[in-house]
Amino acid sequence: MTIKELRDGNYEVSYSVRHPKTRRPYNNAWKTFKENGRRKVISTMAMAKRAERALILQTHAKFDVQIRKRWGDFLLEFLDLMQDNPRWGVKTFENYKLCLNKYTIPLWEERFMEDITTKEIRSLMMDKLSDKSNHHKKSFKKHLNAVFKCAVEEGHIQRNPVPDFHFKTSEKNRKVLTEMQASALLKRAKEMNCEWYPHWAMAVYTGMRNGELYALTWDKVNLEQRTLLVDCSWSNKEGYKSTKSGDDRVVEIAPALLTLLKQLKLQSGDSEYVLPRLTKWDKGEQARELRRFLQGMGMPVINFHDLRATWATIMMGRGIEPYKVACMAGWKDLKTMNRYVREAGVFIKGITDDLELHDPNHDEGKVLNLIGRNDE
Repeated sequence: MTIKELRDGNYEVSYSVRHPKTRRPYNNAWKTFKENGRRKVISTMAMAKRAERALILQTHAKFDVQIRKRWGDFLLEFLDLMQDNPRWGVKTFENYKLCLNKYTIPLWEERFMEDITTKEIRSLMMDKLSDKSNHHKKSFKKHLNAVFKCAVEEGHIQRNPVPDFHFKTSEKNRKVLTEMQASALLKRAKEMNCEWYPHWAMAVYTGMRNGELYALTWDKVNLEQRTLLVDCSWSNKEGYKSTKSGDDRVVEIAPALLTLLKQLKLQSGDSEYVLPRLTKWDKGEQARELRRFLQGMGMPVINFHDLRATWATIMMGRGIEPYKVACMAGWKDLKTMNRYVREAGVFIKGITDDLELHDPNHDEGKVLNLIGRNDE
């Protein structure tokens, strides 16, 4: 900091400092000073000292704008960065964007990132989300964690202020069909020549997702070796893309499914796709069509995606090792795998086989009524 008296009797105030992040020197000097709303020549030492203080504040305020990030600005940067992340699908991106904008922008848009405290985050969770389910709160916490973690990595804040919340959530078993019910579904659909029969059969026999079935082409099918290569998926928002996990996998074709595939191959003509294109399938109405058919049969109503869970529980119920089922299904998350194991009852199967607390065939004793007996 320097106050220099000039030849004309006025003063010049200068300030030199290094940028706190880039470490490059920054120099600034004033010969005039805006005071009381008017620009004036610095003509006295008192005015020079006031200008000096103002110059320092202005310089560091400029650095704050360059280094310190406001929540609203950084959130936009975070979303732009995540939009290009190959591991994020369109649906995931939209969920993050909608949730974070809804709950944080009205409160924090102009706040600096490092000024947002753990107490404020806890208050937001307890007040704004008080009527939301624990699943919703847990999801929002995950979104906040991602943003603040990114801010730490970018050097904008020193620590992640998101508190260590624990939300108790219960896991509901996914609706599935039993092996007998799945067999009845396919049998009735084939008898009625239902246009969805091949789609349901493929889902139940392979555990493939709807988008994977939609994208499956004949060049990925090896009828001789009885294998399918699953390396592509489809969604109405993203079009054709990689599988959900991003990895390719091989699915074994069951002998009972082989006959259907050979028939579809003969009927496919010039089409490169394995399954017939249906107008309602193009519109994403596969779940509704399955529910309607099951209702007509008087069977439990499930969604199309639940056919994948049905396949998994049938496989594990038949004693197939969960690891093999996971490999064929493309699951990496053991938590997801364990849910299907629980639904299939794999861990409890057979534990009561030797449980015998009484003899159910033993004749019951007879009770005599002694009331009114003649003692003569």
